[in-house]
Amino acid sequence: MAYETLEIENHGAVRRILLAREAQRNAQSQQMLDELDAAFADAAKDDSVNVVVLGGKGAHFSAGHDLKQAQSERANFTVEERWAYEELRYFDHSMRIWDFPKPTIAQVQGACVAGGFMIANMCDMVVASESAYFSDPVGHTLGAAATEVLIHPWVMGLRKAKEMLFTGGKISAQEALQIGMVNRVVSDAELSEQTLALAQQVAKAPPFGLKLIKRSLNRTLDAQGLRTALSAHFDTHQLSHLSEGFLKARDRGLASAIQKNT
Repeated sequence: MAYETLEIENHGAVRRILLAREAQRNAQSQQMLDELDAAFADAAKDDSVNVVVLGGKGAHFSAGHDLKQAQSERANFTVEERWAYEELRYFDHSMRIWDFPKPTIAQVQGACVAGGFMIANMCDMVVASESAYFSDPVGHTLGAAATEVLIHPWVMGLRKAKEMLFTGGKISAQEALQIGMVNRVVSDAELSEQTLALAQQVAKAPPFGLKLIKRSLNRTLDAQGLRTALSAHFDTHQLSHLSEGFLKARDRGLASAIQKNT
């Protein structure tokens, strides 16, 4: 399949999927989200692929959802329309990355913000460059209740998640390493090479065994309530679109929050 918003690289048993809207800081348009879901589905079916790396071209991994498109196409969605759109493209697409049957590694540089934070943290491991930073400022910029998938406390701990979401602040790559949210921090120049090397090491293991290990590890968090908590937050997030804070942000123009986000 040909993609307009992604670039696909094959390196032996490793497939690298790159978000490819550099001029927009890899903001996630509807087309990109649909193509990303299709690319993961294709990699799942391809027996030559043992590991998937998810990265972004250019200086940034992803600045989040494309708010310009949201403003122009979805600002006046009804509750039902917004729910259906975000359940499919934000929640379900993200959970399919979480449940992907093969190991996944996020390759992160520059901004990893809001929707970018969400999809990166759906991956099994994260390799960050020294320039990488992580944030979810939408409580401040949009009046929304964090992103649609509240993966934050599961990957960074409750208190740090509260600090980041309550303040709208940023987490550096080194701090993310210290709290266990990322696996490795490398130089920007070495990010692509080092992430690929890690992926190729993982890919040496028999794929069925890796699939079972991943399933058991994810079920450990399911047993602790991850899936129920994420589903409950999605409902709460939808409620926040009716709040005075969000409606004011919408009326000012959602696109005006882009610079604040990054």
